[in-house]
Amino acid sequence: MSDPRFAVFGAGGVGGYFAGVLARAGYWTAVVARGAHLEAIRRNGLRIQGPNDEFTITPAQATATPEEIAPVDAVVLTVKTWQVSEAAHSVRPLLKSGSKVLPLQNGIEAPDQVRDVLSAEHTLIGLCRIISAVEEPGLIRHAGLQPKVALGEYDGSALSLSAKTLVRALGEAGMAVATPSDMRAALWEKLLFIAAVSGVGAVARATVGELRQYPPTRELLRQAMDEVAAVAHGQGIRLDADVVSHTLSFIDSLPPGGTSSMQRDIADGKPSELEAIIGVVVRLGEASGIPTPATRYIYAALQPQEQRARTEKAG
Repeated sequence: MSDPRFAVFGAGGVGGYFAGVLARAGYWTAVVARGAHLEAIRRNGLRIQGPNDEFTITPAQATATPEEIAPVDAVVLTVKTWQVSEAAHSVRPLLKSGSKVLPLQNGIEAPDQVRDVLSAEHTLIGLCRIISAVEEPGLIRHAGLQPKVALGEYDGSALSLSAKTLVRALGEAGMAVATPSDMRAALWEKLLFIAAVSGVGAVARATVGELRQYPPTRELLRQAMDEVAAVAHGQGIRLDADVVSHTLSFIDSLPPGGTSSMQRDIADGKPSELEAIIGVVVRLGEASGIPTPATRYIYAALQPQEQRARTEKAG
């Protein structure tokens, strides 16, 4: 393969960071963004700040029109969960034979949504663990922890050339990259973590340090994770027997002041990924006859705010 070309579709906290580090590593990387964020990137470059490093990509390849940067070898898709299907249609002009799209949304449904629009041939399954956010237009701030990425082919086959190229590039950009043999299980394992931390954090309006410190919220975290594990089992997903205790230990290792992106969106009165992170557990639990009382409580408690945010946005 000649020098690979990458696009990051959606340059928020996650996508902006990916684009920045890929470009810093010397890879041709473009971002598809919009609004004030796009204008700031065009004017001042894409700025990445963290506790241990700070850099600016100037000039940054940035556009609102995918056709201007087509074709590319791989697209990192980092829009919000409710935007995936629409974004997949917009991604189509970027693709050529062998191009891959890596969705990195929370939840478990994004790969299927991409597949439905673009076909399994172009679809990867992926996830990432990263703490980053848009501080202001054009500026991404991250927590300094090494981001972790996992990816695999949609059908579970051996990695294609484009996927291997993306794995190598992400590693050279400073990310820890894994290619698990069972990406579906990996997606559910992340959902188990993010549903508990996001849901309990949003209901309690508390940081991860507070959630794990107080016995009632720590127990609610455990109950939520138990329910996700049970629903996963009902879907035929094989999770490790110690996945809940292992995830709770991981939560104990996180910076105490951390909060989830869903939690921050809810606190800010914005539309959130409630449906993809919490609602999906309730829906699949109902379909499988698996009770999810803790998750149902969290879902019910957060729905009024979610509906208010979406009504205000639509207005």
